[in-house]
Amino acid sequence: MPNKPNAKKALRQSIKRKALNDERKLAFRKAIKSTIKATTKEEKLNMVKQAQKALDKASKNGVIKKNTAARKLSRLMKKINSTK
Repeated sequence: MPNKPNAKKALRQSIKRKALNDERKLAFRKAIKSTIKATTKEEKLNMVKQAQKALDKASKNGVIKKNTAARKLSRLMKKINSTK
């Protein structure tokens, strides 16, 4: 446990940031999984938009890097286009 006030505040901040980062990470992971599980082509296209939005938000906020988001989206699109 931190003793100094500034260390206590830093701990509170890091706990809040971790919670937000975990939420954002969970959001894009769920979006990707639900896109893969979607049955119809229209459904998949709608889910891809949500997945892209979640990935962009995660990369914008620094949860994942920009290239990581691009790679995940690229692989997702490749999977969706291969299944017809």
